[in-house]
Amino acid sequence: MKMAQAARIGIIMHGVTGRMGLNQHLVRSVLAIRKEGGVLLSDGRRVLPDPIIVGRNAAKIEALARRLGIERWSADLDAALANPDDTIFFDAASTKLRPGLLKKAIDAGKHVYSEKPVSEGLTEAVEIARYAKAKGVKNGIVHDKLDLPGLRKLKRLRDSGFFGRILSVKGDFGYWVFEGDWMPAQRPSWNYRAADGGGIVSDMLCHWRYVLDNVVAPVRSVMCTTATHIPKRWDEAGAPYEATADDAAYATFLLDGDIIAQINSSWCTRVRRDDLVTFQIDGTHGSAVAGLHRCFSQHRVNTPKPVWNPDEPQTMDFFSDWEEVPDNQVFDNGFKVQWEQFLRHVLEDGPWSYTLTEGAKGVQLAEAGYQSARERRWVDLPDLKI
Repeated sequence: MKMAQAARIGIIMHGVTGRMGLNQHLVRSVLAIRKEGGVLLSDGRRVLPDPIIVGRNAAKIEALARRLGIERWSADLDAALANPDDTIFFDAASTKLRPGLLKKAIDAGKHVYSEKPVSEGLTEAVEIARYAKAKGVKNGIVHDKLDLPGLRKLKRLRDSGFFGRILSVKGDFGYWVFEGDWMPAQRPSWNYRAADGGGIVSDMLCHWRYVLDNVVAPVRSVMCTTATHIPKRWDEAGAPYEATADDAAYATFLLDGDIIAQINSSWCTRVRRDDLVTFQIDGTHGSAVAGLHRCFSQHRVNTPKPVWNPDEPQTMDFFSDWEEVPDNQVFDNGFKVQWEQFLRHVLEDGPWSYTLTEGAKGVQLAEAGYQSARERRWVDLPDLKI
């Protein structure tokens, strides 16, 4: 019996020549879904994403399309948006331009999905979220950390009641980003220029908002200290420049239930922990530590009883008292999982929580973090009215 050909859904993908847009969204998500025969719907049908990649540099876009075997490409965004056969607009380009691009796509009748942050400021973030809601288009913001295996295991423990009453959260994110003089930097230079939208607070606190909200409890207030530890860096051409954006942030958050969370984010730290990011939740009944993929737990009945004695070397191996949380399921690429979720949301109104409103919450926390750093005080996060 001949199988029916999969239906298609056209996706305008803007800003996919950059590292994140190319690797995570185009190659490992949309093209991977195509290779698997399309996204599977609840009624058994498969729908094949059909991307058109769009960018300002025609030669660069065409070369990328040829290399990846993508049939459709364009340097004319307006023409792409005018095509009624393409249903979704995705943006992974400049944060500065994102609200305007999303509005243009919404006006063209497209459903919109974008990288975070949704904008550089809360006012714009709220406006575009309200606009999408008023126009009735499906909309979404990337929330990739939630589908990391380590954080999914951590949430599984929380949902099972493993922690008892949660007391605190400790997060540690970052690594050493080379200055670019004797060793090329592994992050783009704009990350360290405030005028170009750089800054670790604007980049990472958006992530920490949805991680804390969904894995632990909603964030209610923040106290943050920022720093520009490395004042001089070298760009992609090897030219020195002044680093004007924050490259480290040390933040404390108050969550619902009087839970205290502390997260250090730094591009000026050398890693001596299990992963580039780790989160530890401590509760009355147990604790757990998760990285990107692995998660280790310690129940109260397995908790050792150390005694403080600075006069003798420590003989206890504290790592050996933790038990690894098993996978118990196959974990797919987190970006791909979200693309499949959003496509089902568009195609059959599948469940989807991560709207532009959630994106605005991330911008709200980043903005509050900067305000806290300037004013050296706690800043509350009122509910957003969208």
